[in-house]
Amino acid sequence: MSKRLFNRFLDRTVKRGRLTVTYADGSTASFGTPEEGFLEVAIRFTDKRVPRDVIMDPRLGAGEAYMDGRIVVENGGIMELIELLRSNQPWDKGQKLAPPNFVRKVSDRARFFVRSVNKPGSARRNISHHYDVGNDLYQLMLDEEHMQYSCAYWPHDDMTLAEAQEAKLAHIAAKLALSPGQRVLDIGCGWGGMAIFLAQRAGVEVLGITLSQEQLALARDRAEAAGVGDRVRFELIDYRDLAARGDTFDRIVSVGMFEHVGTPQFETFFRCCANLMTEDGVMLMHTIGRMGTPGTTDGFTDKYIFPGGYIPALSETVEASEKVRLIASDIETLRLHYGKTLRQWYARCLANRETIVASYGERFFRMWTFYLAGATSSFENGKMCNYQIQYIRSRNALPLTRGYIEDAERALLGR
Repeated sequence: MSKRLFNRFLDRTVKRGRLTVTYADGSTASFGTPEEGFLEVAIRFTDKRVPRDVIMDPRLGAGEAYMDGRIVVENGGIMELIELLRSNQPWDKGQKLAPPNFVRKVSDRARFFVRSVNKPGSARRNISHHYDVGNDLYQLMLDEEHMQYSCAYWPHDDMTLAEAQEAKLAHIAAKLALSPGQRVLDIGCGWGGMAIFLAQRAGVEVLGITLSQEQLALARDRAEAAGVGDRVRFELIDYRDLAARGDTFDRIVSVGMFEHVGTPQFETFFRCCANLMTEDGVMLMHTIGRMGTPGTTDGFTDKYIFPGGYIPALSETVEASEKVRLIASDIETLRLHYGKTLRQWYARCLANRETIVASYGERFFRMWTFYLAGATSSFENGKMCNYQIQYIRSRNALPLTRGYIEDAERALLGR
C-alpha cells in the first residue's frame, strides 16, 4: 500500500526531468520525462519502510531516511534530488488556489505555537543546539573574511562568496545611516563579522550580543585580531535582559536572529528594540522571510536544525512592530540571493566532506547537507525569501529619499 501511494505521489509530482527509484525488493519505477533544464536523478531504498516514512511526513521521513543511509542517491546528489522535486512544483507558478485544509492548518499551528514559546532559558538551549555544534564546521563552510552565516548580497553573478558577503555588510550598514562615534547594538552578532565591519569602515562603537558560547569566544578573538577590540564588545545575554538594563543605542542591527525569536515573542522583541533605541535611532533587521501567509516550521528543521525557530511572513512581522510604534521606513525583498549563498555553502561542505565526517560522523554530514539542499530549494522554488526592514521611531530620523543608501554603500566599499 505504501509503495503504491508513494508511486502515485511521484507520478503526480515529477513531470519534467526524470526520477528513477529502485525499491528494497529490487523493483524499479521511473517518473517524468527528460527535458532540457531539468535533472535526471536515480535513488535506491535499502528497506521497505522508506515509502511509508516519507508519506507519513515527507520532510522528516525523507530527511531521517537519508541521514540513516536508507535513501541512497546513485545518480546526482541530495541537492539534485530535492531540486528535481521542488522545481516541478514551484511555489510561485501560475495556478488556481484552493483554500487550505482547516483541520490540518489548525492542528499544525497549535503544535507549532507550543514549540515556539522561546522563553530566555529555552532560547539559550535552542541557540546552543545549532550554533554550539562547533566553530570548526562553520569555518569550513562560511567565507573566511567575515564568517557570515546569513544571506549574501549578489549585485553581480561573477562575485566570490566573500565579495557577496562584504556587499551584504555594506548594503545593511548603508541603511543604518551611520556617523562616526555612534553606539550600535548588534542583536545576534554571530562570530562578530558585522560588528568588526562597522567598527572598521564606519568608525562606530559596537556591542554584539549572542546566546552561543562558541560564537562569543571566537567573536572576541576575531575582534582583537582585527585591531578593533577597543571599539567592539561582545556579551552573552538575551535581548530581553539587555533591554531591562536600560541601555540605549543610536543604531540597532539584527541579521539572521529574528528567525529564532518565536511567534509569541514578536511583539516583545520589537518592544525591547524600541526601548533600546534613542529617539532618533535607526534599526535594520535582516531576516529570512515567508512569502505569502504565515505558516509553520517543518518537522525536520524543528527537530534537527532550528528547534523553536520560525520563518516569519512579512505581514506578521510588520503587524508586531506596528504595535510598539516602530515605523517601517524601508522594506526590501531579496528573492534569489539566499539560494546562491546556500549553493556556495553546500559546495564547501562537499569539498570538505572527509574533514566534516571525521569530526562529526557520516550521519551528521548527511543531516547537514540535507538541510542545506532543502533550504536551497525553498529559496529557489519554495516560498522563502529574505526581508530587510528598516525601522525608525521618529519620522524625521532619516533623509526624505533613498539616495543616501547608495552613496553610503559605495563609500563603505571604497568605490
